[in-house]
Amino acid sequence: MTTLEYSDFHQAAGKVVDALLAMGKAVDDSGLEKPLTELVKLRVSQINACAFCLQYHLNLARRAGVPATKLDLLAAWRDAPMFDQRERAALAWAEALTGMAGQPIEDSARQRVAELFSPTELAFLTAAIASINAWNRIGGGLGFTPPPAAG
Repeated sequence: MTTLEYSDFHQAAGKVVDALLAMGKAVDDSGLEKPLTELVKLRVSQINACAFCLQYHLNLARRAGVPATKLDLLAAWRDAPMFDQRERAALAWAEALTGMAGQPIEDSARQRVAELFSPTELAFLTAAIASINAWNRIGGGLGFTPPPAAG
């Protein structure tokens, strides 16, 4: 049962929505590749089982040109050869941060992401992961209805 829809949440907590959207815009303006950040947001949304965010970011990923094979195999990225080293490091980092309440972050995950991302890129990648985790808890927690799939 839905507690609030996105529009209801926006009306009730507009300043929160504005702050999260500003965080997302900062990531978008950072220079990080949009296909990469969308893959990260999708993977985190898979882990957190947020249907609203999954559909929303699938739509954005398709618009950003992420190949269907990557979208289809994202949940099994470790075994799928089409992900490059930056994507693999970013996805591992996303999983580590998303699961940090249940297990410590491995030094190897920190080391790998630091090897492939500049300090500025790492800061914005980490912000993107934090932001989507917040949205997942809002959208998933309140049961937002997913948006329509983009054609």
